[in-house]
Amino acid sequence: MTNSLPPHGHRTTPLPPADPPASGVPTPRPSREQREQPASRGRQRDAFFDNAKYLAIVLVAMGHSWEPLKGDSRVLEAAYTVVYTFHMPAFIIISGYFSRSFDLRPDRLRRLVTGVVVPYVVFETAYSLFKRYADHDPGMDVSLLDPWYLTWFLVALFIWRVTTPLWRNLRRPLPIALGIAMFGSVSPEIGNDLDLQRVLQFLPYFVLGLCMKPEHFRRVRTRAVRIAAVPVFAGALAFGWWAVPRMDPAWFYHRDAAQELGAPWWTGPVMVLALFGCSLLLTACFYAWVPRRRTWFTALGAGTLYGYLLHGFVVKAGDFYGWFDHRWLHGPLGEIAVTLTAAAMVTVLCTPAVRRALRFVVEPEMKWAFRPETAEPAGEREQRRPRETANAGA
Repeated sequence: MTNSLPPHGHRTTPLPPADPPASGVPTPRPSREQREQPASRGRQRDAFFDNAKYLAIVLVAMGHSWEPLKGDSRVLEAAYTVVYTFHMPAFIIISGYFSRSFDLRPDRLRRLVTGVVVPYVVFETAYSLFKRYADHDPGMDVSLLDPWYLTWFLVALFIWRVTTPLWRNLRRPLPIALGIAMFGSVSPEIGNDLDLQRVLQFLPYFVLGLCMKPEHFRRVRTRAVRIAAVPVFAGALAFGWWAVPRMDPAWFYHRDAAQELGAPWWTGPVMVLALFGCSLLLTACFYAWVPRRRTWFTALGAGTLYGYLLHGFVVKAGDFYGWFDHRWLHGPLGEIAVTLTAAAMVTVLCTPAVRRALRFVVEPEMKWAFRPETAEPAGEREQRRPRETANAGA
């Protein structure tokens, strides 16, 4: 399904250039020949989005590394709460933004399979076996219906992308998505299959990304917003410190209904709306601080999917083998050391060398599995070209 041509004389805002899927928020992947072309021969990537994806994946790795330590430090737990409020929403909004022109064309479906479904099967299997043998957990079975740890994001991304044409055709997609998230928050019977609670409760952020335009990002990348973000984050940290003994951090994971958290059913919809507002505020502040120019880490933004999928093995190995049990790690200097180590580790995992080594499982070509693409009739190609010009970025 594709968007219809705009009426004659109406001007549309051009969308950003295409972005490859190896980003932590995968998008339809170009061919090997396109990936190997010099940057000067293809469309230029927007440094802002690559910078945002890299910084977000660093926050993800830091948050995961804090989990074994945060129980001993109220300050660290407050920082953990603040980071968990916005780091995944920031990822998901960008994912939705670059999904705006996704349709059910065969080539895009193939890339969805090779860029999302295949990595999910591979890494869900790998993580399940890793926990079974490294953690000596014989009850841990390989189940593609029950994502473990961080593989839920690939399930969610597949579902969100497949439903993108529907969201793009609704008049009021965001209120509908919020309604679905609120319904999920009061439906414990949904269970753990495919981690649908997270799929539903994080859905509004993806739909918001679908609704966004370039000017929305430009509005938060101003000097005034950057300055205002300082007291906002300071206030968020203060509130997080206050909320540590008073609030269950499981609310920020979006994986349970209100009843499963021991709260009255009506708190589910209230918390969905409250967290949505807080997450958007902090995400806007985060985007305001993201550099717009090319930096030393801009190129790493193309490899954040690798960092996301691989860093979990290191963090969980530390948990299984007792690396976090050393007493000195539970003090301020140890917490800083763990934070810096996590940032350095995920940075290495986003490098081109890692991407080249593991592309066969994260971005497989799999030409053997699909029929060759047929040449498109010239008439259809000419009719589709204006639509793709207006919807570049998928």
